[in-house]
Amino acid sequence: MVRLVCDARNYKNCYSVGIPNSRGKTGILWTLAIGAHLPDATRGLRCFEGIDSAVLRDAADLLDRQGVQVEVDAASPGLLIDVMVVRESGAARVVVAREHTRVVRIEVDGRLIKGGDDPENQSAPSVRETLARSGLADVVAMARGINRADRARLREGADLNLAMARHALGLLPAGFITDGETSGQSRLSLLVAAGVFGRMSGEPLTVMSLAGSGNKGITVSVPLTLHGRETGVPQERIDEALALACLLTSATTWHLGTLSAICGAANAGGIGIAAGLVLMKGGTLEQIGMALGTMVGNLAGMICDGAKIGCAMKTMTGVDAAFRAASLAMLGLGVPATDGIVGEDGNASLLNLGRLAQRGMADTDAEILAIMQGKLKRRPPSLADAEAAENHA
Repeated sequence: MVRLVCDARNYKNCYSVGIPNSRGKTGILWTLAIGAHLPDATRGLRCFEGIDSAVLRDAADLLDRQGVQVEVDAASPGLLIDVMVVRESGAARVVVAREHTRVVRIEVDGRLIKGGDDPENQSAPSVRETLARSGLADVVAMARGINRADRARLREGADLNLAMARHALGLLPAGFITDGETSGQSRLSLLVAAGVFGRMSGEPLTVMSLAGSGNKGITVSVPLTLHGRETGVPQERIDEALALACLLTSATTWHLGTLSAICGAANAGGIGIAAGLVLMKGGTLEQIGMALGTMVGNLAGMICDGAKIGCAMKTMTGVDAAFRAASLAMLGLGVPATDGIVGEDGNASLLNLGRLAQRGMADTDAEILAIMQGKLKRRPPSLADAEAAENHA
């Protein structure tokens, strides 16, 4: 038996996402069933590399016996993953809180191995919160001051994500690519969509995540890296632009929430791209702020209804908007502070965006969750579904 208690937004993000090396399996129930049978815990975030036919058979059997239970803790203020696996040999429980890789509690047969009474431990500020509370000038200074190791890590991540994007370009449906999308900025948006499509489909390539999201990593690194290389920007300036994009994406993620009612890849990732482009083009601090305001004024209403292949379209929209926002900013133009939720400067715009996401859209997020839960309850997966999926693959 496998039992999961998770926060509402994590449930939403696991609902339809593809599982690498699983012959096309998707979603939260398959993920739990497969995870309970994986043989090697040392693989960490690359655990799905251990999937084989035996694991898939055992997972399908567990689902057919309705041995997977999922509960949503709607009151959880942040990320929460509380999993218990019960087998004939014993039981184990692991709790992850606040961030995707932050294990705060481990129990084996009811005996505490790690953790305490406060698994959330929200007292210490996270890196994302520290960035979000920093002024834009300070964040830009951080980006310009990165060291050699930082630069190497950024380039490594960009190359991984470019490999996924190029690999997945051939997976897009016939007719998705038009003649007008094979060059220039349109091609960069298309590559981002391909990379996200590949990741959400479960393609077994490693990607570099950003602010807890592989989609954000792909969305930010692919267009900035290729645009810089193809327009002759020195590699050092590309590194700094990518660093600024990563820092501001992380800061925006804190404003929105680790998992949000608003699409983080398009909004947080798009904001990062826009700022990085302005820095790459030699823009001023004021122009970076203009680009942020334009992004907030443009994309703020795009909802998040979970991680799935449809995210490819949303990220494509975010990249397109980021290039427009950066181009306008370099001309000294942006959505004015008199418009809607746009603030007096970049920091104020991000604060307003966070207020909208975490307070204003709470009811929207609840309705999205209710719709998705209803769909899952109407038709749980079974062994027959598993066999059909394998035959189709």
